[in-house]
Amino acid sequence: MSATSPVDTLRIGTRGSPLARRQTDLVVEGLHESLPGLRVEIEIIRTLGDETPATDLSQFEGQGIFVRSIEIALLERRIDVAVHSFKDMPSKQPEGLTIAAFPQREDPRDALVSRGGLSLRSLPPGATVGTGSPRRRSLILSLRPDLDVRPLRGNVDTRLGRVAEGAVDAVVLAAAGLARLGQSDRVAELLDPSVFPPAVGQGILAIEARADDTSVAALVSQLDHFETHCCAVAERAVAERVSAGCQTPIGAFARVVDGRLMLDAVLAADDGSLLRAHGDALPADGRALGERVGTDLDTQRSASRATVARGGS
Repeated sequence: MSATSPVDTLRIGTRGSPLARRQTDLVVEGLHESLPGLRVEIEIIRTLGDETPATDLSQFEGQGIFVRSIEIALLERRIDVAVHSFKDMPSKQPEGLTIAAFPQREDPRDALVSRGGLSLRSLPPGATVGTGSPRRRSLILSLRPDLDVRPLRGNVDTRLGRVAEGAVDAVVLAAAGLARLGQSDRVAELLDPSVFPPAVGQGILAIEARADDTSVAALVSQLDHFETHCCAVAERAVAERVSAGCQTPIGAFARVVDGRLMLDAVLAADDGSLLRAHGDALPADGRALGERVGTDLDTQRSASRATVARGGS
């Protein structure tokens, strides 16, 4: 599709998991509200992360294992837009692509699903908690160092099944994913984001398009939500400033309160300690705010590394 041609059929690329399909359906529903005559074709694209569901994420090099194959299809013009979970996207945008819209954010919090409906603090010592996220692992152990946190991957249903069958006592998942799949009744506890900051962009969908395709960008930009956009920009700037990859244990939580964009972020240092930073700004200044908070975290990390090096000399 050229930059100037009218859009009558939109080809959307997405992963094939139930959650990814549901997220794409939400985008299609939003588009049809304003453009009921728009034809949509959905193409399912398998990513590296989908091809190797049993492999621990720490074994992958680089970033974007859940998005790169879809971005290649977009650059090769096999699709017109891609729908991603923003938290799966690398902190730097590939050349030639742009995020054309951030629809309104779903609940950004993490959710604990446990056997017996126990909260994180109520789990018995030694209880097993499954997660494939270094951030979640660091935050869980900072609150409950007596728990056994084990690597666990798979789609939402797979991880919920591990709790039901007794393979683990609990899992931590994104509340947004559970809500979109109608599984919110499984939640034992929603974790306070000021204590347990979510992943960068958690609960946010990103609609990605080619930078030169102004017709498509204009079409999907109708779904852009201003406050969500500001939060996404701020959180991503934190990750970019600390050079975060898929395995960087970093969390960020931005929200607009009384006209101000508030941002809390956390980064696990090399020694396992948690570094925290906070800032606020006008919503339109989200990128500068994220860079400032990210710089604070990076400075703390450097100081922590220097302290460890002195102690070892």
